[in-house]
Amino acid sequence: MSADSTAVIDPARPNGAGTAADGTGGPPGGRYLGLALVVIAAAQLMVVLDATITNIALPAIQTSLGVTDSGLAWIVNSYALAFGGLLLLGGKAGDLFGRRLLFQVGIGVFTLASLLGGLAPNEGLLIGARVLQGVGAALAAPNALALITTTFPAGRSRNTAMGVYAAMGGVGATVGLLLGGTLTDLLDWRWVFFVNIPIGLAVLAGTRTLVEGERHQGRLDVPGAVTGTGGLMALVYGITRGGEHGWTGGWTLGSFAAALVLLTVFLVLQARTAHPMMPLRLFRDRNRTGSYATMLFIGAGMFATFYFLTLYMQLIQGFSPVKTGFAFLPFSFGMAAAAGISSKLVARCAPRLIAGPGLLVAAAGMFWFATLEPGSSYAAHVLPAMFVTALGLGMSFVPMTLGAVSGVDHLDTGIASALLNTAQQIGGALGLAFLSTLSTTAADDTLPDAASSLYRGLATQDPGLVSKAGEALTDGYTTAFAAAAVMFLAGLVVTAFAVDAGRQEHTEGAAAAHMG
Repeated sequence: MSADSTAVIDPARPNGAGTAADGTGGPPGGRYLGLALVVIAAAQLMVVLDATITNIALPAIQTSLGVTDSGLAWIVNSYALAFGGLLLLGGKAGDLFGRRLLFQVGIGVFTLASLLGGLAPNEGLLIGARVLQGVGAALAAPNALALITTTFPAGRSRNTAMGVYAAMGGVGATVGLLLGGTLTDLLDWRWVFFVNIPIGLAVLAGTRTLVEGERHQGRLDVPGAVTGTGGLMALVYGITRGGEHGWTGGWTLGSFAAALVLLTVFLVLQARTAHPMMPLRLFRDRNRTGSYATMLFIGAGMFATFYFLTLYMQLIQGFSPVKTGFAFLPFSFGMAAAAGISSKLVARCAPRLIAGPGLLVAAAGMFWFATLEPGSSYAAHVLPAMFVTALGLGMSFVPMTLGAVSGVDHLDTGIASALLNTAQQIGGALGLAFLSTLSTTAADDTLPDAASSLYRGLATQDPGLVSKAGEALTDGYTTAFAAAAVMFLAGLVVTAFAVDAGRQEHTEGAAAAHMG
């Protein structure tokens, strides 16, 4: 569920290379290892929970800042696009300039961005702060895992550190939902950003316990990062702009044209540069390309689940933010249970025989969500649909991770698994842009300006208007759920025809690269 537990590991890297916390060289002594583990785990938790902590606060943010429906989606998408678009560059920068240094820079940028987000007086500055958070996360996340291999000696201590790191991926999403609800309820939505500041400062203070690794030769693919990320942002903007102002408007067509040009240039650069951010050779394998494409569809549907369910539970069913956070717990439990089962099944079955049925189950859960009505029961309708969807998605993650790294060259394992994380983030951003546009259009077809009408009805205590707006918004959400189910089915088709890896005898790398 966490989208952010990225593995960028160079298996050829000397273990323990670099300088210890005391500057003497070699790995730190045992008394430092516990603190080093806390530092890395806290950083990973902070980056992961920020993907979900903001979701719970969305209605409060919309009310406080007067955010438009498209702007609300951008608050989620801006983080995902910057994080996913720059993730590979962050890992490469760590290789070149030092993993501890880039980790520190990333945490510093993330902490500063959190302060700016908490102080943001309007929609534009908040979205800008979210972009900056994504940049910080893209620098910190890939280097956090790499620092485990340089700080912890091979064996039990490193295995423990890897286990704790992987657990933060699963725990982070749940903690984000609960913490976001609690902070929004008891304090203010701004505290979903402010809470990162003391954590970030503590992590920065503890980074001296981490051991810097060997630096490698090469150069950054900055042109690739600029054209790739810029192209994706232009594409998402075009989708959201088209839904709001029409698909033939100048800005909409201009955005699509810019996206086409930038993404084309990006692919040309990746094919010609000596040090590409995204090596195209990784896509020559049908199985690996299928895994990436499937993860795009999974990310699109999963982001939609959190986004639209949060709005449905708070705006339609009247749940408080903290109640909404607790209401998502079945999703976390279902994901964890299914991921545990699938990690054992991959040694006995081919990945597509696990991920395929998982995606079918996830699609069934989304179609179940598509039957929601304003008065639907949480216990009888929302909860079981949520659990079914989570089970299906949990069955899919580990097999897709293994499909992405199966048969990969020894030195490309890290970049291959990082690309899978990138695919999930980018898929989520593109999917949410499309689905939020679809949802808003469906709702406004039923009642023009449905979201504004709901807030106006609540402010004027007009139960008739609130009821009509609630029905219109629910129509929009259920339309999005049905479309998300189709995305899962598209992922199923890709898995069935493209992911042909055999059963995995060795799955040691899965936990690290796997998104919990």
